[in-house]
Amino acid sequence: MITKDEIIEIGKFQKTHALKGELNALLDVDEDYAADGNPLIVEMDGIFVPFYAESVRPKGSESCLVKLKDVDSQELAQQFVNKNIYALRSELVNYYDVPEDEIVADFVGFKIVDRHIGEVGTVADIDDTTANVLFVVNRPDGSTVLIPVADEFIESIDTDAKLIHTSLPDGLIEM
Repeated sequence: MITKDEIIEIGKFQKTHALKGELNALLDVDEDYAADGNPLIVEMDGIFVPFYAESVRPKGSESCLVKLKDVDSQELAQQFVNKNIYALRSELVNYYDVPEDEIVADFVGFKIVDRHIGEVGTVADIDDTTANVLFVVNRPDGSTVLIPVADEFIESIDTDAKLIHTSLPDGLIEM
């Protein structure tokens, strides 16, 4: 069973399109994410249910048309109208080389543990006002450090334990 902690919102179904079950969707991720067979999760009667796209095609500059497998009529598609679309965090992190801002923002509260220095601290905020997205990390001693969100520093992410394992360059923490 999929829990709220495992998912992140990536878009919304807006309305049905035509008669064969297509839905107009706004996605915060590249439409290839759905087209590549990753699940689109929708809350149905209080349960998060994965659905898979049969086809995805662009519609204008901001939306796309999604045809879900086994949703073959306008009546069946109607149940998805105005529903939020979610994805598994683990799938998004694995799918994108660098986590997208929407994904990164969900790491607030995660503990950062570095290979060389041990516990760095807890992610308190995300600073996306600069060219590089930064974790704002509260250190155990009460100080704050900024850590770039970059593949070369992040070794792994354990969403269940809320841990980010890093290998930070010498001197970064002291800056």
